[in-house]
Amino acid sequence: MSSEPVTSVPASSGPRPLKAADTTPERPWPVRHLAPKIADYIAKMPPVWVEGQVLNLKRWNTLYFLTLRDTDLDMSLSVTVPAASMRLIADKVSDGAHLVVHARPQFHAKKGTLTFAADDVRLVGLGELLARIEHLKGILGAEGLFEPARKRALPFLPRTVGLIVAQQGDAEHDVVSNARARWAAVEFEIRRVTVQGPRAVPEVSAAITELDADPRVDVIVVARGGGSFEDLLPFSNEALVRVAAACRTPLVSAIGHHLDTPLLDLVADFRASTPTDAAKRIVPDVSEERSRIAQARLRARAALTSRVQREQSGLEQLRSRPVLRNPVTLVDQHEHRVDALRQSGRRALHTGLVHGLAEVAGLAAQVRALSPAATLDRGYAVVQTTGGLVVRDPVEVATGDGLRVRVARGELTAAVTSA
Repeated sequence: MSSEPVTSVPASSGPRPLKAADTTPERPWPVRHLAPKIADYIAKMPPVWVEGQVLNLKRWNTLYFLTLRDTDLDMSLSVTVPAASMRLIADKVSDGAHLVVHARPQFHAKKGTLTFAADDVRLVGLGELLARIEHLKGILGAEGLFEPARKRALPFLPRTVGLIVAQQGDAEHDVVSNARARWAAVEFEIRRVTVQGPRAVPEVSAAITELDADPRVDVIVVARGGGSFEDLLPFSNEALVRVAAACRTPLVSAIGHHLDTPLLDLVADFRASTPTDAAKRIVPDVSEERSRIAQARLRARAALTSRVQREQSGLEQLRSRPVLRNPVTLVDQHEHRVDALRQSGRRALHTGLVHGLAEVAGLAAQVRALSPAATLDRGYAVVQTTGGLVVRDPVEVATGDGLRVRVARGELTAAVTSA
């Protein structure tokens, strides 16, 4: 078995550096020199009022030892409290309680640890917590996180339900058993987390984020079987509420607390009164749906049958009419009229032609009687000059002028010998 070579650093025989910036690998500070400096620096810090949630509360002799944990982030401080300072509230303080302590930081050089020594401890009361929640409710409401318009509708039949429940409890059984009793094919993706105390906010938030990122999950249910106001404080935590508001998957809050409404109920897309109620909301009842389908089929069949019967009755009424029973009757009636009109039109046309021919013959006779040609036929002639003018008077021509003489059967040329 080989090991990495260890480079030895020769001990410095010179004076120790005065400042931390002057230290080098060859001239380091020993622990005994650094630890007191850290202790002196921290001792200069003034005492501070700090708030947090109690975790790992223990008593040893005249001291209480506890961890004061931040309610939003995973940060904590070790605090020691004299039993005398806890005397008035000792029976009310347990893990999960909210405390405000007045403490001074202390650095223990021997172990290199930092603790806070408290000299005054105050329990954050119910009224103060309610006031803070109402203030936070106003802020989040002003941002529009509780608006009905941003809430999404739950899917009618989710493929997979994301379920966030306690590691131990009845909420998981209530949701799963009731949902599968309604729709046996429903699938669950379950995340068992801490639902009260300091670890609730980060674990529930992480579970929501994880299920929201899973493309198979169609709806997320956060379920808990009720509890005291203090037990439900994590579900009014700003960090958790904002994670729920950012969730893209429809979220159901099934905290099951009727007296006070956690802020998670307001930001969720749907609030169920209990885990059992959530199971009834997220999946349909298969027996009820089958009954609805059967009723719909009966109504559709009845409507179709009624429509067919109504149309059939209408057809029978139409077919029973004479005109449809013997359609040629209507044609025959008009055929006689057409024949009569045709005969009448033929007679009128014949009469008009006869009268027209007689009138034309009469007019032709009149034209022939009045025509110059008829006069010429009787031996008369028309004398014209060569220019085509009719000669009516001898004075209109002179001796030697050429003439055109038109008779019934043609024309003659002549010349004037004397005038």
